[in-house]
Amino acid sequence: AQYMDGTTDITRTIKVGEVSEEQKAMFTRVLQGHIALDQARFPRGTAGIQLDVLARMPLWQAGYNYDHGTGHGVGHFLSVHEGPQRIAPKGSMVALQPGMVLSNEPGYYREDGFGIRCENLVVVTELEQVGELPMLGFERLTYVPFDTRLIDRSLLSPAEFRWINEYHVEVFRRLSPLLEGEDLAWLEQATSLI
Repeated sequence: AQYMDGTTDITRTIKVGEVSEEQKAMFTRVLQGHIALDQARFPRGTAGIQLDVLARMPLWQAGYNYDHGTGHGVGHFLSVHEGPQRIAPKGSMVALQPGMVLSNEPGYYREDGFGIRCENLVVVTELEQVGELPMLGFERLTYVPFDTRLIDRSLLSPAEFRWINEYHVEVFRRLSPLLEGEDLAWLEQATSLI
């Protein structure tokens, strides 16, 4: 979507009808990759090609992959897909720099089957230095619930449970003042702790 103060890009997979245990497992692995990339800390000079593996690892561990990049630069009144920054297994060696906006969008697609994507936008930020190296990370720009009905909780680590719950608390904090009635009730349910 294009707005006067910027461009946004977001995709959410939601439960419609019956969902198999395999589909829940695949959704959970995609979400785990999203979480891993969201939490990345990396030294200055790191390119997105070096971070791509973080988002793919949960799928790789189960013998799966996806055939697209994990993230792309997002323009302002230009193109929603805009370089030179990107997170992908091939391509740009441009170092990520503070202020760059990218998508975090691992996915999984099975031809004639189903598709999954968990996408937020993030901005590269400087982190407090705790060791020898100046480090960068991501600050979230997108606050929309993930459909927890699609999560196979048996696959989550305690840290992933915590990330999902903390993310949903923040979604509710930011959005609830803007909603009322049935919309607010939906948000409360959608962001409830798991």
